[in-house]
Amino acid sequence: MMPKPMNVLTTKPSPLSTMVVVLILCILGFYALHFPHSSTPSSSSQNLSQVEKLFLSTSSNSTISSYLRALTLHPHLAGTKPGSDVASYVLNHFTSLGLKTHTATYTTLLSYPVHSSLSAHFSEGPSVSLRLTEPAAAGVVPAYHAYSPSGAVHARAVFANYGRERDYRALGAMGVNVSGCVVMVRKGGEMGRGAVVERAEAHGAAAVLIYGEGDTWRKGFERGHVMRGGIGDPLTPGWAGVEGGETLGLEDSEVLKRFPKIPSMPLSAEVADSILSSLGGSPVPLEWRVTLRSKVRHVGPGPTILNFTYQGEKKVANIQNVFAVIKGSEEPDRCVLLGNHRDAWTYGAVDPSSGTAALLDVARRFSVLLGLGWKPRRTIILCSWDAEEFGMIGSTEWVEQNLINLGFKAVAYLNVDCAVQGPGFFVGSTPQLDSLILEVTKKVKDPDSEGVSLYENWAAASAENNKIQRLSGVDSDFAPFVQHAGVPSIDMYYGRDFPVYHTAFDSYNWMAEYADPFFHRHVAVTGVWGLLALHLAGDPILPFDYVSYANELQLYKNMLSNLIDQKISLHPLTLSIEEFASAAKEADDESKKLRLQETEGSVVDIKKRALNDRLMLVERGFLDADGLQGRQWFKHLVYGPSSNNERLNFFPGISDSITGSTGVTDTERLASIQHEIWRVARAIRRAASALTGEFV
Repeated sequence: MMPKPMNVLTTKPSPLSTMVVVLILCILGFYALHFPHSSTPSSSSQNLSQVEKLFLSTSSNSTISSYLRALTLHPHLAGTKPGSDVASYVLNHFTSLGLKTHTATYTTLLSYPVHSSLSAHFSEGPSVSLRLTEPAAAGVVPAYHAYSPSGAVHARAVFANYGRERDYRALGAMGVNVSGCVVMVRKGGEMGRGAVVERAEAHGAAAVLIYGEGDTWRKGFERGHVMRGGIGDPLTPGWAGVEGGETLGLEDSEVLKRFPKIPSMPLSAEVADSILSSLGGSPVPLEWRVTLRSKVRHVGPGPTILNFTYQGEKKVANIQNVFAVIKGSEEPDRCVLLGNHRDAWTYGAVDPSSGTAALLDVARRFSVLLGLGWKPRRTIILCSWDAEEFGMIGSTEWVEQNLINLGFKAVAYLNVDCAVQGPGFFVGSTPQLDSLILEVTKKVKDPDSEGVSLYENWAAASAENNKIQRLSGVDSDFAPFVQHAGVPSIDMYYGRDFPVYHTAFDSYNWMAEYADPFFHRHVAVTGVWGLLALHLAGDPILPFDYVSYANELQLYKNMLSNLIDQKISLHPLTLSIEEFASAAKEADDESKKLRLQETEGSVVDIKKRALNDRLMLVERGFLDADGLQGRQWFKHLVYGPSSNNERLNFFPGISDSITGSTGVTDTERLASIQHEIWRVARAIRRAASALTGEFV
């Protein structure tokens, strides 16, 4: 049964207290934005600091709570009427704040369930029907895997741990053959749903059932998609799915290779345990047992036989992205983008509506600043994406349609998917933004401790060299910006994971009771998000640190040297990183000198503009027109998805060549790895050239 609604943070302030707060803000705003400053070298940064204080002073946990409650009244799956209603809610909110708004609509291929069933025939007793969705989840789409093919399977069950290649090797060593079986896999092991199904298919499985382990919320079913080979609309690979535009047919080979050939389905931990505890055969390997929380003791196959059917439909549907634009006053042709997706598998309180509520609040707070006379130096675009859950479709279609403009105009993309999942701050970025992240987090109060900054608690909980993650994954809307368009990006959230992910229990009540009862973590994320945007849209010189990037590249080279054959030369990589480090040092020195300029004038402005252009374009240098081998849509040679994330989460092309050179001679394998090293070296040199701005 779904929990009853709770009244959390819904008490309305009195009219008198509201009037007092507004009056104080107006007074503060007037003095902050209009009181003349001396033209000292620090005057620009001092102005921004006052704007930052105003932005932070307008925070309201009760307002964010009210946004989240409104967003989660109904499930809002992409391509449905409730999904369209939420788009209208976001659009109306932006419009009510006086912001310039517009939408972008795309025609894309989505996937929905029609019918599914699962029964188990245990060694003793009759066949038992098993539940395939949460109890009493009215209006919620039944549990399913989007883009799974329809199918019916009657076969023995077998357990394959996380479904990694090494797990299948372990089964093979025990004499276990999964061919023709229904493979059961637990979530985790750095394997996405699509990769799990692809591995099982490669080993001859007839179907795949994926479950999440956990001690709580064991009745939840984790929905998701199993599309492979890239992101975005499968009918328009590499170009936007605009009305009247080119689309591939459903039987086109390029489309078919994006979909699995065997059916799959999510299971709850409760249902999975009832099957796994009945398996016989070889015992579970000791290595698996260390982290195993389910009741499985043997891997099978059988004796339990599963009868599994799934019928789905792929349907062409319209999706809609919503935008609000705050035009820059001095550099309107340079843009800072803040994005969140709003479509959800169910109610989506955590994923993604906590981020949507934060985006709405950032918009509200920016509108307050605008009312007090503030204008950003550069344009700010607030982006509400659709159909992310089907493979980042909304953001990807938009990036593909605007690729040239993004290349010339995009300063940075700031992503928040799930703003709050639980305790602990997490952030990922491209390395030139590391220093800015550290600076901003020192200005925001920690939501869980009195009297300390977010940075202090975050730093204490994280190892220094692992504090900021990188953006090689394909798990949110930063992916098309980084990995296809080469735009510097950040992704941030509170809480590593949460037990109701993509289930019918991801409701407002769960958020208010477990993840963020007082919505203080929402306020913290909103504060960091807004301050990052204020710096990137307001600092006269972009706050990019490429010395940090050079150090990161050097670290990757050192790690790579421990993995490759001594016959392979890293000399091209060494030289290109040295060249990039030298260019980074020169750009850093130039930035410091320009920041100390006491006079303003056209010459200084031109110098700053020229430097900013170079700083902005560096990330594009890491793109390669040919993309990754076999996955040409992914263009970034430093950050992107590898076919083997267990080994490297950087230099994806090199990683693929190390692990994927099967069926070739040793000479061919070494040549393939060496070629990928040369490709990365050339990309780093291109980035260094963009940073110096000089022709070779």
